Amino acid sequence: MFGRIGRFSVHRPWLVVAMWVIAAVGLAILAPPLKSSTDQADFLPSRYESVKVTKLQEHAFPQQESAAAILVYQRSDGGKLSEADKAAVTKATAGFQDKKYETFKSVVTTPEAVSKDGKMALANIYSTKKDVYDEDTQQSIKDLREDRDKLLKGTSLKVDVTGPAASGLDATESSGDTDAMIMMATLVLIIVLLGAIFRSPLIALMPVLMILVMFIMAQGLIATASDWFGLEADSSVSAILIVVLFGVGTDYMLFLLFRYREHLRKGQQPKEALVDAVTRVGETIASAAGAVIVAFLALVLSTMGSLRAMGPSLAISVAVTLVAALTLVPAVFSLLGTKAFWPSKAWKKAPRNRLANGAGSLVSRRPGLIAAVSAGVLAVLAVGALGFKAQFDTDSTLPKDLESVHAMAELQKSFSAGESDPSLVYVQSNGGKLDAAALTGFRQKLTAVEGVGEVSPAVLNPKGDVAQFSVVLKYRPASDKAIELVSGKLRDTAHGSAPEGSKALVGGSTAVLADIEDAVNHDYRLVFPVAGLAIMLILGLLLRSVVAPLYLMLAVGLGFAATLGSTVWLFQNVRGEDGLLFMLPIIVYLFVVAIGTDYNILMVARLREEVGKGKTPAEAARLAVSQSAPTIGSAAIILAGTFGVLMLASNTMLQQMGFAVAFGILLTAFIMALLLVPTVTAMLGSKAWWPNHRFDSPHASGGSGPGRAEEPDAAGETVRV
Repeated sequence: MFGRIGRFSVHRPWLVVAMWVIAAVGLAILAPPLKSSTDQADFLPSRYESVKVTKLQEHAFPQQESAAAILVYQRSDGGKLSEADKAAVTKATAGFQDKKYETFKSVVTTPEAVSKDGKMALANIYSTKKDVYDEDTQQSIKDLREDRDKLLKGTSLKVDVTGPAASGLDATESSGDTDAMIMMATLVLIIVLLGAIFRSPLIALMPVLMILVMFIMAQGLIATASDWFGLEADSSVSAILIVVLFGVGTDYMLFLLFRYREHLRKGQQPKEALVDAVTRVGETIASAAGAVIVAFLALVLSTMGSLRAMGPSLAISVAVTLVAALTLVPAVFSLLGTKAFWPSKAWKKAPRNRLANGAGSLVSRRPGLIAAVSAGVLAVLAVGALGFKAQFDTDSTLPKDLESVHAMAELQKSFSAGESDPSLVYVQSNGGKLDAAALTGFRQKLTAVEGVGEVSPAVLNPKGDVAQFSVVLKYRPASDKAIELVSGKLRDTAHGSAPEGSKALVGGSTAVLADIEDAVNHDYRLVFPVAGLAIMLILGLLLRSVVAPLYLMLAVGLGFAATLGSTVWLFQNVRGEDGLLFMLPIIVYLFVVAIGTDYNILMVARLREEVGKGKTPAEAARLAVSQSAPTIGSAAIILAGTFGVLMLASNTMLQQMGFAVAFGILLTAFIMALLLVPTVTAMLGSKAWWPNHRFDSPHASGGSGPGRAEEPDAAGETVRV
């Protein structure tokens, strides 16, 4: 099949290129735009308590809103607020209200909004927008910050802005043009590395142009599928789509180009060499893409709505990349011929590749030692994963010198840590009005919970069948202690103490984080095993083997643990971080396990090919490593470098993500794919391919059948003669 695809693409290049261009342009024009979604369902399904609270609040208290931002007033000298200062706070707040910022409904303060130590006063900003992270709201925050000096002129006061909208603005500005930085770094890496490998400006630039076409196609297909079939997707997938397409797309192009150059060096004509390259590596690319696609599709089983949306979108993008690698790439290089390598003549002769050849020789001569050392290194790093601590407080990952972060820290010195974002407890009657005395008793029980600072009196809705309590915790709303308190004692007390004939629900941002933690743990138990089994099935179909997929997946699991462990060692143990981004294991799974499996597939496919030619297991390992090392090494450096750029960001969350993925890709490529997998395969010999006896030979350890000469058939497969 891959031979036929290769021949069609190579011999009808203009038709293939025209089809791709027409399809890309058509989708760019006709496909509907991807819509952004900020609904809480992006994170959790409706069965979770925090989501039920949101719906109950909208129904029972539709007029109630949470502050989009908070103004924190203090004296410039840090002293207590005088009566004149308090009057200045009221006047300045009224001044902000009179400015009528585009998305600010009201800016209000009260005499009660002064801290107990008398050093701080607060004012709440309410937005006309439901999404407090919306660009217009953030622009209003910018405008307010520009106006504050005028409104406070002549006073002893200073005012800082914190809260969700201000934190979102500061996070955006602190990260700068991270997407643009990633894109530029990726382009530079691809162009420089491909230029250095092939010494050709055309080969350095062509992948960038082709990936651009793939990106347009993928985005159009995702938007169309979302519109036609109700596929969940949103515009936030675009940034991650860029990284996936550059990473996967460059990998598959390198797989093909290295094999194409290898055939040219054997004296084949360009078109013949290109057809043979597609024939030889087509199945490898298809299997690698299939593994990545099923890994991404496994996210459909996630509890998290955002991941369910991401999975099919990324799967579509990889499918587009697969089709492009088998059609568009061969067609373009068919048109270019050997001119693609201009001005270099290096493609005509094989380079010495001393490192690759040395690694191949070492693997074939000392497989047991290399396997033990490489597995030992991964195992030692994997120990760190046992200390993984999920961090849900994303604000703590921001630089401490940001205004919103500094202001929140100051606020928590004078007010209870949870004052800025209290938890909400609702009591809903099963029928009729609620009893006031019972609600008072319920409030007292909530107040008695250890870790609760204060509980407001009950606020009843107009019908009197729903009561709301505002619960201020002694801990920061997103801290581990707050999450543990809300998910444990607070919810248990509220549920168990609800007045007779009613039920109690606990919500608020801390409750959302508690439910997200539960959802993430559920996903770890379900998504990872399903994806692992699916990848094993694909490996089994590719290799026609039961044994090889087993040890390959064990190696992948070890690589995953080593990646996570390395990140724990660096950030928790060396840098002293409280924990790691709670989504980090999912991110490692997406980019290290799913995409990194490509390198294992390329290596084991080459091993099978060499064994099929009658080579001994040791010789097959030597040839596979020496021939595949440049391809795997180049692809891994490009992908790792892309993510490594994130370590330049000031946001520790991005630093963790960048290090984990970059280091994980390098571990997968250079230790697992180039050392561990070929040495284990060499030691197992023909047993690695059981029950497929096509690869039995008198040289293979454990071989069971007489050796037979083998030669390639027209399709590039080996047959017995």
